[in-house]
Amino acid sequence: MDSEILLTHNATQLRQAIGRKEVSPVEIVEEYLNRIARYDTKLNSYITVCGEAALSMARKAEEALSNGDPLGPLHGLPLAVKDQFETEGIRTTGASSILANYVPGEDATVVARSKSAGAILLGKLNMTEFAAGGGDHYKFGDPPRNPWNFERTAGVSSAGSAIAIAASLCSISLGEDTGGSIRGPASFCGIVGLRPTWGRVSRHGMLPFSWSMDTAGPMTRSVEDAALLMNVIAGHDTKDPQTSRMPISDYTEGLNGDLHGLRIGILREYVNGPGLNTEVTDAVQRAAEQLRLLGATITEVTLPMLLEMGTAYGIVSESEAGDVHANWLRTRYRDYGHNIRRRILAASLIPGHTLQKAMHMRGLLRREWFGLFNEVDILLTPTSPTPAGRMEYVDGISDFEEAHRRFGGSGSPTTPIAFVGAPALSVPCGFTSDGLPIGLQIVASHFREDQALQVGYAYQEATGWHHERPRLG
Repeated sequence: MDSEILLTHNATQLRQAIGRKEVSPVEIVEEYLNRIARYDTKLNSYITVCGEAALSMARKAEEALSNGDPLGPLHGLPLAVKDQFETEGIRTTGASSILANYVPGEDATVVARSKSAGAILLGKLNMTEFAAGGGDHYKFGDPPRNPWNFERTAGVSSAGSAIAIAASLCSISLGEDTGGSIRGPASFCGIVGLRPTWGRVSRHGMLPFSWSMDTAGPMTRSVEDAALLMNVIAGHDTKDPQTSRMPISDYTEGLNGDLHGLRIGILREYVNGPGLNTEVTDAVQRAAEQLRLLGATITEVTLPMLLEMGTAYGIVSESEAGDVHANWLRTRYRDYGHNIRRRILAASLIPGHTLQKAMHMRGLLRREWFGLFNEVDILLTPTSPTPAGRMEYVDGISDFEEAHRRFGGSGSPTTPIAFVGAPALSVPCGFTSDGLPIGLQIVASHFREDQALQVGYAYQEATGWHHERPRLG
């Protein structure tokens, strides 16, 4: 097999080539395993590689092709998942020594649905311990590195998933987003990442951090790949009673270049606010102009409450994480990394009345949020106010400003969207002068992932940023 096919074909195109028998699942898996062996010693995107199991699944996929059996939408596509998702017979660590030897007896629902659709599980991807964002040490090897610049971060939590897609070390991936852990790494690594509406995708078999915000979603090379994967993983799950029963449509059907009649609002707080990198702001403004040329109506809108929500988000998410980890913290205290241990201990000190105030603020934000979507269909922001920063580990907080920056989330365009449970898509929208990717966040109303995907696809096809790939040497 020509190895270039993995660099030039997205998952949708690769699936089509498999169906036409131009490439075989065995050849594809072998080539991905070769690339992992060659490049991941530096990138550190994988915790566990399922080489032999993947090849066995690939042989079965190839046999099905030869027999003319019905093929699923992901047939023969190598899938890698964040090590937060339980996998039958394969260890699931959550990037923590507490679960270093944990081998689940069944797959998480999103993994099971992907495998039923024909995907081949290639491995488990690196992440921050228990999906806690922040600069902690990584438990399984060196920290994951940004494939565009090895001295830069790949983001937090779902970093391994973003790296594996950007570096062509798998064809499709699953990540998890609490406050931005799909979208941030997607932005930093120049890929597509979708946080679905909370409750749209099952969380059964996904290690929790914050039960009211944790959301599984696709991390892919293109918008059509994200839509393809959403068709498989979305929908009600009896094993997760919090999944919505709202009907889902074929997310691939609305992918076209026509945005006429669509009302898009640029959120003033995140294109004119403090701490924004000017190259990021300029890229988002150019993206908005491109969407206007595609037929959308562009206006500037404002929601001042967003900038006040970082602290409330942190109170709720940390409180829920403290509850999740309370028992282990009592029995396995020394097995936690310094950062997450400190955060969970701090969460135990949050008074009940403070949590209630944060929940009240959440309700107020949701009310204002739904009102804003009476005026527009889509919101635009940068995914991150800055490109990927340098890799660093900060042990301790020196002052209030540092504490507010790290834990308040006031400058993050991703956390308020998670706080209200809305869907948001990050797509590449350019590069800085020193070659770092920039992400555009496309936010839709609840359960309107189709609209976010529609806008993302139109933009991607008009610009082609998603075709860019890092040079790994």
